[in-house]
Amino acid sequence: MGKIASMKHNNALAAANSAPVERLNIFKMNTGLGQHMLKNPLVAKGIVDKADIKSSDVVLEVGPGTGNLTVKILEKARKVIAVEMDPRMAAEVTKRVQGKPEQKKLEVILGDVIKADLPYFDVCISNTPYQISSPLVFKLLNLPRPPRVSVLMFQREFAMRLVARPGDPLYCRLSVNVQMWATVTHIMKVGKNNFRPPPQVESSVVRIEPKNPRPPVDFEEWDGLLRICFVRKNRTISAGFKSTAVTDILEKNYRTYCSQNDIMMDDSVDIGILIDRVLEETEMTNVRASKCDEADFLKLLYAFHQVGIHFA
Repeated sequence: MGKIASMKHNNALAAANSAPVERLNIFKMNTGLGQHMLKNPLVAKGIVDKADIKSSDVVLEVGPGTGNLTVKILEKARKVIAVEMDPRMAAEVTKRVQGKPEQKKLEVILGDVIKADLPYFDVCISNTPYQISSPLVFKLLNLPRPPRVSVLMFQREFAMRLVARPGDPLYCRLSVNVQMWATVTHIMKVGKNNFRPPPQVESSVVRIEPKNPRPPVDFEEWDGLLRICFVRKNRTISAGFKSTAVTDILEKNYRTYCSQNDIMMDDSVDIGILIDRVLEETEMTNVRASKCDEADFLKLLYAFHQVGIHFA
């Protein structure tokens, strides 16, 4: 009996050594870093399928964790670049493919994806830590060669802000900013029980496809205008321009623009009068930002440019 017990003990140890980290809970997940591992293989497959990965594609995966998504991406992609902040997770996802053909297709970068200089990639897939949701979206969209498609999982409310349309309760500056540069589609809802440990909120997956050609608008200018318009999204747009801080900044920008373009500036120009004139001519004085789409804001931006007012 002693020998049999010893054999069972050794077999148990061998099984433990080969089991995935999340099943045995060898180390505690750092939820502060957004470590909620996707455990449902059907959801993982659905995310990868929606990315339409080609056999020639290089895929960037943000936060691979223990590799549940990674192994499914590796089945389809030519190469996977996995960016992971936690050294424990980086080691775990590396071990998942060690000694397998997929090992040659996986590159793990240890570091912060927001700060990292990323190599070229065709597709991005991410179970996104909530604290980098907005920075990640705009980093991807502002790359010189943005990915063809990104399939990203976010907290439900953030995802719904990305797809919200004018008049929706969640429509905001984020909605307009992202939809200016990309087409955003809601793919699926993902319940909290699909993760280990379960997060406090529900999640959703969205698909982001950058517009091609890229709109000929400077991002900083565009965002500068939207910041003013959405300071109180349910008040009139003109209300956002009444702040002394706003008019002071716009007057400084106006003077800089005139100086840089050798334009003789009339010192008697009242920036407030110029703003009122633009709002009246565009019929935007009494309109609310929450009801406007990209075309409305573009019309406003171009009208301000005509009188020399810039937002960056």
